[in-house]
Amino acid sequence: MQKVIISLGGSLVYPNKIAIGFLKKFKHCLSKYFADYQFIIFVGGGKVCRIYQSALLDFGADAENRDWMGIKISRLNAEIVKQVFMENSFSEIITDPNKKIQTEKNVVLGAGFKPCNSTDYVATLFAKENNIDTIINLTNIDFVYDKDPSKFPNAKAIEKINWKDFREIIGNKWTPGLSSPFDPIASKLAEELKLKVVIINGKHLKRLEDFLNNKKFIGTIIE
Repeated sequence: MQKVIISLGGSLVYPNKIAIGFLKKFKHCLSKYFADYQFIIFVGGGKVCRIYQSALLDFGADAENRDWMGIKISRLNAEIVKQVFMENSFSEIITDPNKKIQTEKNVVLGAGFKPCNSTDYVATLFAKENNIDTIINLTNIDFVYDKDPSKFPNAKAIEKINWKDFREIIGNKWTPGLSSPFDPIASKLAEELKLKVVIINGKHLKRLEDFLNNKKFIGTIIE
């Protein structure tokens, strides 16, 4: 059984409220591949996380305390996703990526680890410890772009990019609640490990299925 890590953006789980419809479709999508894949899903904090972190900042909270808020919300989101998969999910939610996991369950859930570690970074640490070479980052954008498309209408979509060029686009700094196609610190480690990271818009699960079926898909490959 092939192991694949999914870094699931928290804003897909909780855009403005818990996305029941999306989660049902997500379960249906992955369940088609249980004969061939084990999915390790690390769930992010997303939009609600940034709302809470912003409020903490207004009241003078430092970066570490804001990070802990993100970790707690990530773990709450992971509890929801774990319940979605019920009998197919491993009994524990992984909060320490620096250990090996042995289970026959098709789905393993993971969440925030410790301050200064995004969900992307935790997923990358887990890949290192468990010899997994591919991370699928389900997010809310269609591609990696050469510049921020929300600010620059002429931003160009990129279907394939190497780590060096990708890291030049996103920079090297991590801050609590940072929104990036893949966290800069995680990207540095992923480059060292020679991982493949696939960016797919999770709102279009057919694109994820195309990737799992080794078909041409809409998204970006970083390697």
